Amino acid sequence: MDKKWLPLTIVLGVAGAAVVTASVWPDAEKPPPPKSLCHGMLGRETAELIDDGKGGEVSAEEWERKGKGDYAVFKECSVLRANPDSDHPRGIFKLIIQDTRSAPGRKKDSASLGPGYTGWALPDRAEVALPAGCAARMGSTAPYITVELLAPSQAEEKKLIDRDTAIRNSAAVVREAAANLAKRSGCEA
Repeated sequence: MDKKWLPLTIVLGVAGAAVVTASVWPDAEKPPPPKSLCHGMLGRETAELIDDGKGGEVSAEEWERKGKGDYAVFKECSVLRANPDSDHPRGIFKLIIQDTRSAPGRKKDSASLGPGYTGWALPDRAEVALPAGCAARMGSTAPYITVELLAPSQAEEKKLIDRDTAIRNSAAVVREAAANLAKRSGCEA
């Protein structure tokens, strides 16, 4: 080979190697979706229990504000699902965490949440009180902190799932939210 063609051969060889490397190099991976949602209260699997029948990736919008006086805690989390035809996700259910003066009273036709939980569940709503002492640990002088679920997609008139399954889903969501919130606040029973 003539020495005058050596630099061109080297440059073309390096360029060819770069093209081959780039074509087989894996694309930059998206980070995995978070495993917990709603201020760390819900696992992704539990959040996926409540669905409107249209599927889509689960995400959440969270916000909180500081209250005044006795009412110092207010957090909200809206669980959303991606729309296949739109960039705007649709709301599936909402969790509201707030301090209050009274424990959740039993609603007509509601189911109990089970041992260790004070609250109730219906297909489209549920409410649970955190263990005693949580309000003080979370900075409130009110006696109770409650977690309320609003899940209009599970309303009985929508007939997406049967009543018993919807109640089990609602109960599972508020129980997990209450247990994780109490654990994070250091006031679990």
